[in-house]
Amino acid sequence: MTFADLGLSDELLRAVTESGYSEPTPIQASAIPSVLMMRDIIGVAQTGTGKTASFVLPMIDILAHGRSRARMPRSLILEPTRELAAQVAENFEKYGKYHRLSMALLIGGVSMGDQLAALEKGVDVLIATPGRLMDLFGRGKIMLNGCSLLVIDEADRMLDMGFIPDIEEICTKLPKQRQTLLFSATMPPPIKKLADKFLDNPKTIEVARPATTNTNIKQYLVAVSASKKRDRLLDLLNDDVRTAIIFCNRKTTVRDLNKVLKRAGLQSGEIHGDMEQSERIAELDRFKNGEINILVASDVAARGLDIKGVSHVFNYDAPWHPDDYVHRIGRTGRAGATGTAYTLFTADDAENIANIEKLTGQTIERIGAAGEASGDAATADRPAKSPRKRGRAKEANDQPVDGAPTARAPRPERASRAEDAAPRDAAPRQAPPRAPRPPKRTPGAAAELSPVTAAKNAARNNDAPVSDDKWEGPFPDFLRARLS
Repeated sequence: MTFADLGLSDELLRAVTESGYSEPTPIQASAIPSVLMMRDIIGVAQTGTGKTASFVLPMIDILAHGRSRARMPRSLILEPTRELAAQVAENFEKYGKYHRLSMALLIGGVSMGDQLAALEKGVDVLIATPGRLMDLFGRGKIMLNGCSLLVIDEADRMLDMGFIPDIEEICTKLPKQRQTLLFSATMPPPIKKLADKFLDNPKTIEVARPATTNTNIKQYLVAVSASKKRDRLLDLLNDDVRTAIIFCNRKTTVRDLNKVLKRAGLQSGEIHGDMEQSERIAELDRFKNGEINILVASDVAARGLDIKGVSHVFNYDAPWHPDDYVHRIGRTGRAGATGTAYTLFTADDAENIANIEKLTGQTIERIGAAGEASGDAATADRPAKSPRKRGRAKEANDQPVDGAPTARAPRPERASRAEDAAPRDAAPRQAPPRAPRPPKRTPGAAAELSPVTAAKNAARNNDAPVSDDKWEGPFPDFLRARLS
């Protein structure tokens, strides 16, 4: 089958041929005719299968007939990230160069004034991220009641990023009589519910089992301790790697690892969410143009980026979500090419690796010394013993073979200052006898001591025992006077 068999226009076929494509991929061959017949579509396909062209190509032919109006786009494509939106815009420019179609890119991180100016002229295709679209709609700068074709791309990624409520609100602002195309790598229940609510009798096209990985990609798990990950990565990068994308779980790791690679003399760059949109686009262009051959990235670049010729993908960090593994390694082995994916894992990643293998339904080949990920990784993060504990451990290892403890000379006791001053044979010093404690007296009130206190003082001076519980002396006169 060729593209000419799909019912596309001659102008479009010419642009496709000039782009270097002759045969459609399975998702393109199944989706394009149905889209041209104005059917609603649910496309479930793994990444790297040509999914973008399966809706861009028929949209160009559909929109070739009609006229745009100011602030009322004729079609809308929703993308979860700025990079994906920019990539779809590139596809429209490439395939639609023989059509007079206007297009606007509505994403964050760029000047809103230029975007508003494009909308004022009227656009045939509006490519937007949900956040920026809702912002402009709230300001009354855009109307969606003239949009007759809606594309929801990477729907499962939209779900992960929390955009489903925005998408539902956007759908309510579109005409009910419209064509809707939904594409997703997986079909979790919330996405199925979204499709049931907003698509009309859709045709489901599934070219691969959800969450399967490309068979053209050789996959390896590399056991490594946490302290040796950088060294192991450098070893792998020196092994016939032409172009590579290295994925990390954290933005800080992306920045730190890129510095390490540059110090090692490698031509590397970085892309992550803390960068301005212009910086991210510039870094991607450097990678595409060959100025750098290694790109260290966070998951912001994991989905949908179509960069030709990526020979290797490295997961410096094992992904937390198994779906991210599928999309990460999908950056290589695209359009029928082969690729290689390495995932560095430590003992702490055992559960994540198990979830990945469960989702993909395959056991990934492991390389590396046996027990390296478990033993070395476990001791790498273990705190060092204190000097005292190290000494005790050494003493325990110094025991003779038969188990008898080694005799140790007693440590001499340090003499006190008094012992240093007196001869060793001198008689021990005795404390002088303690003088009897004088009785407590209140100044100027000696005659006013109570009988009990007086008796205690007298007994103390005579070393006679005194009982506080029973008085055996003469009965005090003042008490007799009160009792009578």
